[in-house]
Amino acid sequence: MTEVDVLVVGGGINGAGIARDAAGRGLKVLLCEQHDLASHTSSASTKLIHGGLRYLEHYDFRLVRKALQEREVLLEAAPHIIWPLRFVMPHDSHLRPAWMIRAGLFLYDHLAKRRRLPASESLNLRSHAAGAPLETRYSRGFAYSDAWVDDARLVVLNAVDAGRRGAQILTRTRFVDAQRDGARWSVSLQPTVDASARLTVTARSIVNAAGPWVGLVHDAALHSPAARHVRLVKGSHIVVPRLFDHEFAYLFQNPDRRIIFAIPYEQDFTLIGTTDVEHDARPDAPVISAAETEYLCEMANRYFTRKVSPRDVVASYSGLRPLLEDESTDPSSVTRDYSLELDRSGAPLLSVFGGKITTFRRLAEEATDSLCAALDCDARPWTRGTPLPGGDLPHADFEAFAALFESRYPWLPPSMKRRLPRLYGSQVLDWLGDSRSLGDLGAELLPGLFEAEVRHLRDHEFAQCAEDV
Repeated sequence: MTEVDVLVVGGGINGAGIARDAAGRGLKVLLCEQHDLASHTSSASTKLIHGGLRYLEHYDFRLVRKALQEREVLLEAAPHIIWPLRFVMPHDSHLRPAWMIRAGLFLYDHLAKRRRLPASESLNLRSHAAGAPLETRYSRGFAYSDAWVDDARLVVLNAVDAGRRGAQILTRTRFVDAQRDGARWSVSLQPTVDASARLTVTARSIVNAAGPWVGLVHDAALHSPAARHVRLVKGSHIVVPRLFDHEFAYLFQNPDRRIIFAIPYEQDFTLIGTTDVEHDARPDAPVISAAETEYLCEMANRYFTRKVSPRDVVASYSGLRPLLEDESTDPSSVTRDYSLELDRSGAPLLSVFGGKITTFRRLAEEATDSLCAALDCDARPWTRGTPLPGGDLPHADFEAFAALFESRYPWLPPSMKRRLPRLYGSQVLDWLGDSRSLGDLGAELLPGLFEAEVRHLRDHEFAQCAEDV
């Protein structure tokens, strides 16, 4: 029987972040995830680290400030998978007046200290490169900065760091049942590859970070009603052939008062999203609807001269945001903040409701503070200022590292020279080592994917099957 201080249920960004923080404070941690890490909500985001410019319209200044502060922290912690992205917002005077946008951008610039990102500015779209792909009626615009993130890698790197600090990470392991036994939990886990197998764990505390499943975990496994509720809102994205040749992204205002993003994606494509649709079914496998695809195409076509239709869509993905339930009737207006509920009527149970990827580290820090208080652990917070695996680049300068990487491995194909340092940062040197040719990396299993990389993913990043890779 395994005995731990903290059992974390859920291998999304919040669960992985909490496991990392708690393990780093000396607590014995086990994380279980029924599928692979980041296999649901945390890999289906718009892939932005941002303050949430549109939340200012809802007067959610506290959330925006917190997110902007975290944006700076994360840019320093993981410069290989998070980097600045400049957004252009064409002005449509029928939707929001220019003074309102300027005021919002002024607040966005000043609600938190900026060290790495430039301030907002007004643009003449007649002469600026970002104006070329747009309809000619858009002559004025605004630019501001946020950041791009490889969301799935962010989850994995938190789990990797948790593992290095002593946490046990069990993917493809389902949380089945938990019973309070005095000051302990008796927990039953089931590896999904073997329906007859059972693992028994004794835990001093449980963290329910199951995201869209948080209520189901409470009801079915913990045998108690949740203190709060989440509202499942489906967000869908489409991928189309690249609609513009520059590196700016776009934020488009729409007549329904929502916004969508159009973002450069994987060199040859444009990512367009997202929607906000209430989801009343089980949270297992959300898929984009035809109506959502039409909506995203229609909104993009209000701005771009090159029109897109559903037949141009080469890929799509959908995720469920487990948003903290409030009184909003519009899914777009539901708060993106989070709530942590600690039940101490016996062995502690901490449940995570809501949240957004940008504020995961703060959420994890606050959650671990609560756990430490409940478990009589006096270790202090430590994740702020500590890089994620691969992020320990001098001066957080990825471009300098990429140039050094290319000079060390000039024989790599161009696609691998781009991909590998971005995915792994400094950690790529661990498994490439002294390789001098592609032949040193073993068999090529897929174009650009060699045995050496797959061994690294299996041995150090919890990959168990081809789907995980």
